[in-house]
Amino acid sequence: MTAADRSSQQPASRRIAETLRSAIERGELTAGDKLPSERVLAEQYGAARNTAREAIRILAEQGLVTAKHGRGVFVREPQRLFRFGSDRYSLANRETGLTPFRLEAKKQGKTPRIDVLSITREVPPRDVAERLQVPGASESVVHRENHYFADDEPVQIVSTYLRWEEAQGTLLMEPKSGPNGIYGRLEELGHVMTRVRDEISARMPTPEEAEILDLLLGVPVLEVLHTSLDQNGEPFEVSRYVHRADQTGLLYDLPVH
Repeated sequence: MTAADRSSQQPASRRIAETLRSAIERGELTAGDKLPSERVLAEQYGAARNTAREAIRILAEQGLVTAKHGRGVFVREPQRLFRFGSDRYSLANRETGLTPFRLEAKKQGKTPRIDVLSITREVPPRDVAERLQVPGASESVVHRENHYFADDEPVQIVSTYLRWEEAQGTLLMEPKSGPNGIYGRLEELGHVMTRVRDEISARMPTPEEAEILDLLLGVPVLEVLHTSLDQNGEPFEVSRYVHRADQTGLLYDLPVH
């Protein structure tokens, strides 16, 4: 079967979407260009308006176009990925006094914003209790819930867990924890990060995550369960990062022993 034969067997909506996607990839339609209306597309391809509407939906799911209420559908600007990896915890970076996220945003010329949603004493989730080595049946952790933005675009949700016995009465309980963020305060408590363990998985977002991250339908998230270990091999911080997969990459440059 030839490519032409396979194309002819596709639903009309997918054929229209493929044609428009090819035009975007070739540069015939560029970022900011407005797509023809559903009526015009239907007339152009000899299809029903519902078929044209479905084609636009397919393009939106692929992250190629976005609808602006009352204005139409426009080709999206390609998003540069935020790349998070092993170097974000380096001592050289901490000398800047900036948190890893603020450094990454600065590299890309973006304005970072971190909204601290809550700082509460809680019973830890089971996986956190295991990694932080704290009791899982009592309020043994402080949970800091942060939402991260770049140029007001949501990028990630971060849930950080610290031992209650260490965090109580310190700046770790405050929204602004000082230079170098929480890692600066944890170093003052005697925890120098010497090793990290990141467990990475991909999944579909919960409804709440999709709303917070303003995700298009069908876009997954990357979840990183991060554990910081100190000079004694003791875990002292666990964070769950939920990244939007259409704007985030993970880059690790590690020695092989």
